[in-house]
Amino acid sequence: MKSRYIILLRILGALLLLSGGIWFLQGVNILPGSFMTGDPQWAVNGAIVMAIGIGFFIIASRRK
Repeated sequence: MKSRYIILLRILGALLLLSGGIWFLQGVNILPGSFMTGDPQWAVNGAIVMAIGIGFFIIASRRK
């Protein structure tokens, strides 16, 4: 049961890192092509989501 929990945390962490990274890059105007481009609020939102994803990875690595 614990291994499923760890795998789930890692998958969620990876998805949060990926989506947060995209939001951040669009917010700082590096990745154009959507309504988020150039809006600093999306850079902040992306950074927060990436931090949560990193937190999931840390929790998963400590649950061995």
